[in-house]
Amino acid sequence: MTSIEFTEKISEVVYDSTVSGCVSIMQKPPGRSPSLQMQELSEWFNQLSEFDRDKVKAVIELTSRQSIFGMLAVIDGVRQVDCSDNKGILELRYLNDGHSQLLNDPKAESLHDIFNQLVPPQ
Repeated sequence: MTSIEFTEKISEVVYDSTVSGCVSIMQKPPGRSPSLQMQELSEWFNQLSEFDRDKVKAVIELTSRQSIFGMLAVIDGVRQVDCSDNKGILELRYLNDGHSQLLNDPKAESLHDIFNQLVPPQ
């Protein structure tokens, strides 16, 4: 798996499924007895006009995109999570059949930049 393939999969299985999943949950909360908060959110969402539901979906898209972008930026090492003087580096590897592929190679295009191309900022 290459960095591009990994980022495409993240876009598909994290970004796309988060957006569609959140909308679906708000339309009809799962389970036999959803929480009161989820029921209230669903009632509110379902009474919105189509225009307003589209705006809520846009907020979900923005939030999901920003979260994934931020996490990839951390993995790429451009956002620091280690505030100590002796900072380490993160390596993301894909292992398959004894082969190891570095996905966040600092000499290659950054994962967060690839994601930006797949899911551009609005």
